[in-house]
Amino acid sequence: MSQDRYSEEKRHSSRNIHSVPQQRRGKLPRLSVVVFVVVLIYILVSVTIYMRTKKIVGYEVKTGSLSSSQSFTGMAIRTEEIVNSEYPGYVNYYNRDGDRLGVGSLAYTIDESGQIMEQLNAQNAGESLLSDSDYGDLKTQISDFASNFDPSSFSSVYSFYDSMDSSVQKLSNSYILKDISQLDSNDTNTVHKCYAKDTGIVVFSTDSDEGKTFDTVTADDFSAKTIAGYKSTAVENNQLVDTGSPVYKLSTDENWSVVIMTTPDNAKMLADLKYVKVRFLKDRREIWASVTTRDDGQGNSFVNLAFSNSMVGYVDDRYLKVELLTDEQKGLKVPNTSIVKSNFFVVPKEYLTVGTSGNKGVMREAYTQDGKKSVEFVTASPYSETDTSYYLDESTLQAGDVIDKPDSTDTYTLSEQAPLTGVYNINKGYADFREVEVLYSNNQYSIVQPNTSYGLSEYDYIVLDASSVTADTLVAN
Repeated sequence: MSQDRYSEEKRHSSRNIHSVPQQRRGKLPRLSVVVFVVVLIYILVSVTIYMRTKKIVGYEVKTGSLSSSQSFTGMAIRTEEIVNSEYPGYVNYYNRDGDRLGVGSLAYTIDESGQIMEQLNAQNAGESLLSDSDYGDLKTQISDFASNFDPSSFSSVYSFYDSMDSSVQKLSNSYILKDISQLDSNDTNTVHKCYAKDTGIVVFSTDSDEGKTFDTVTADDFSAKTIAGYKSTAVENNQLVDTGSPVYKLSTDENWSVVIMTTPDNAKMLADLKYVKVRFLKDRREIWASVTTRDDGQGNSFVNLAFSNSMVGYVDDRYLKVELLTDEQKGLKVPNTSIVKSNFFVVPKEYLTVGTSGNKGVMREAYTQDGKKSVEFVTASPYSETDTSYYLDESTLQAGDVIDKPDSTDTYTLSEQAPLTGVYNINKGYADFREVEVLYSNNQYSIVQPNTSYGLSEYDYIVLDASSVTADTLVAN
């Protein structure tokens, strides 16, 4: 009997020993699932909040500058002398456009019988006439054209082609010039050497505007039709010319000008400046010009931009696209997207006081539940000021609030509001409005006055997109 009881107790004890771990093993998996679900929910909520939150991007303020500019198509005015042929025949040149001719230097030859043409063809049938130096000059011209080429002005390709063809012809002719002495000894010689009678920059093309001056230009010279239809007549190598026909022209004075047409008000503004920086869009060169103006009595004003150098770079251009860099502003450069306008209460200065903690604010009237009047201090830092008033933030104040004047029975009811232009500074981790004084703006940036009492300093961080925040918005790093 005792043996049976011992066996029964042993079996019961064995069941208890095994049952405890099984219960614990059952609870542990369920706890892991709960923890996993909680973590998953937290991640999903965090991702959702992050995806729905508008991203706040900062911008570091630095000192910069912006230039205001005006664009015009101007007419080049130079001292130009047209030279006509002294003989009939085939003209040949031994210089290039833009070369300087001195008095007595060979300008061109006239071949009445075509002997130079025959000799040139004979030379071309053999080896190349050009040296390595000649090829280097041509490569330089090609490189300059390629670097300044504007696809929107494809017509420049044709001018470049004519220029290259002219350069090659003139280089070839320079070698023929060495053999002209043989033609001189020929009894049937009909080659005439013609020498420059003045010093200047040679151009082998003419138009009808060589005689134009600042006093004779008209509004028609600047019409879109005139500018689009402008053409010059080039005289090419080996071209047949008559006696008295134009063969080249000389620009004899380094002083030249570009004339533009504008409004009377703008002309007056430029005249007041006296000098203006001009950017030539052809090569982006910037040159200072002196300014004179005149009116034609018909509502049109003309501005003469006079230069004393660099004429040779534009000697074959009659119309030039220019920008007038009339004003360069320096200061703190901020994106226009950072600039915002916000309303503030305009409060007389005598109503501002300082609280026990040292913060600036106002004493606002309030009423208890039983109707008794009391006065409470409300922190309200000024965001700008005039001689008589402060601009206070409307986030802690409301229209209709009555504030007390310190040490007086006078009161002031908040009602008047005015806008301030500013940005949101985020140096302290939240969006803090700072007033800015815009000096100049273009499509992307503004230049603002640095180091003002309520404004910005260099290296401050501001919100790039002001529409993405409101005042006091917390900004995470």
